[in-house]
Amino acid sequence: MGKIRLLVFAIVVLVAAATLMSLNGCGTANSLTQPSKIQHVVVIFQENRTTDNLFQDPVLIGRGADIAQSGVDSNGHTIRLNKIDAVTDYDLAHTHQAFTLMCNLDKDTGQCQMNGANLVPDYCASGATDCPAPDLSFGYVNPDELQPYFQLAEQYTFGDRMFQTNQGPSMPAHQFILSGTSAPAADSNLFAAENPDQDSGCDAPATSTVDLIGPTGTETSNAPIYPCFEHQTLTDLLEARSLTWRYYTPSGWAIWNAPEAIRHICGPQTGAQGTTCQGSDFTQNVIISPTQVLNDIANQQLRNVSWVIPSGQASDHAGPSNGTGPSWVASVVNEIGNSPYWANTAIFITWDDWGGWYDHVPPPQVLLDCAQWGCGYIYGFRVPLIVVSPYARAKYISHVQHDFGSILKFIERNFALPTLGYADVAADDLSDCFDFSQAPLTFQTIQAPVNAQYFLNNKIPPTDPDDD
Repeated sequence: MGKIRLLVFAIVVLVAAATLMSLNGCGTANSLTQPSKIQHVVVIFQENRTTDNLFQDPVLIGRGADIAQSGVDSNGHTIRLNKIDAVTDYDLAHTHQAFTLMCNLDKDTGQCQMNGANLVPDYCASGATDCPAPDLSFGYVNPDELQPYFQLAEQYTFGDRMFQTNQGPSMPAHQFILSGTSAPAADSNLFAAENPDQDSGCDAPATSTVDLIGPTGTETSNAPIYPCFEHQTLTDLLEARSLTWRYYTPSGWAIWNAPEAIRHICGPQTGAQGTTCQGSDFTQNVIISPTQVLNDIANQQLRNVSWVIPSGQASDHAGPSNGTGPSWVASVVNEIGNSPYWANTAIFITWDDWGGWYDHVPPPQVLLDCAQWGCGYIYGFRVPLIVVSPYARAKYISHVQHDFGSILKFIERNFALPTLGYADVAADDLSDCFDFSQAPLTFQTIQAPVNAQYFLNNKIPPTDPDDD
């Protein structure tokens, strides 16, 4: 009996060790071995930029970040990326159809050839002086306008293999960052592909619809559906563990307000479709004011998990943004960094979609079951990622493949939550971006053109998303 007990004990130890290694990627010092050190997670979700477009930072490039200065168009010509301002008088198409054009899928290899950026349509503002013009997608933002982003990326962890999970614009992207899917129902293998034709969400007008794609990533012949979904989200997992959350957004329009498109969060309507969400989850946790996050941090009211969506002016979105995006992000990070929250917070800064801008890295295939995702479904294009925390690896370039599901998986493992069963299943957990055995990094205030008081005192109403 003694030998049997010893054998059973040994097996238990081995299984526990294997499980720990599985949960932590490799079981190394930088893995999620001490999740209690992170009590708050903040996801800052900016708009519509690729890594090549936004991070032409010589420091990051010198450290090995994979950032290109030129690309190839559909005619086989090499196009040098052109320096542009952060504020533009044009926008670029970033629909699922635009993804298909830029990807230019090689059916033999199943990989994007990444040579169709010149085919992406552009939309010129009234009175535009530099639009239309050839090769607008082949642009990179003037580094002088991005120094707060560069400071963050250079001090902490920068990911050069972060991919948008979906192949389209903001509405499905925000669904993926909330719940790992844009499926209309838990048992569906279809996904929202585009932004809705009118408003979106469970309080949208009854005539509003959203197009779907099938599990292979192709447009379906299914009729468009009403943009109100019903499936589990990360917020459900948090609440089941008595953990708190908030979603800060400038708009009641579900393109940038993911909870509004989830039936059990939006809740019962007070009237007909097209009124407002009345569910307690929505009214208590969805804050129609991005700047409220600054007050919540200052007043020691930060939730366990927060999604921070910018105003249109501070979004980095081509066209409607006014160039204050880097300052906005720095304001949120500085507020946390200079508060007691710094000691136990992880901040993930990423961009919801590629915005039509060129990027040279082809997205990989999703390694999930064919029934849900299709055999050969590929991620969306590459977007930047910055990981900020006292336990983030300093001055580190992560070449590990990440996607929006990676942020969900980090949260799940950090707070001992079950899996959602969607994009989080295939994703990594961002373990390589952290070292929980290191001495906590001391926060250094990020220098920016304007600070938190600018945003708190700005009386101009935040603009809604402009994702046509």
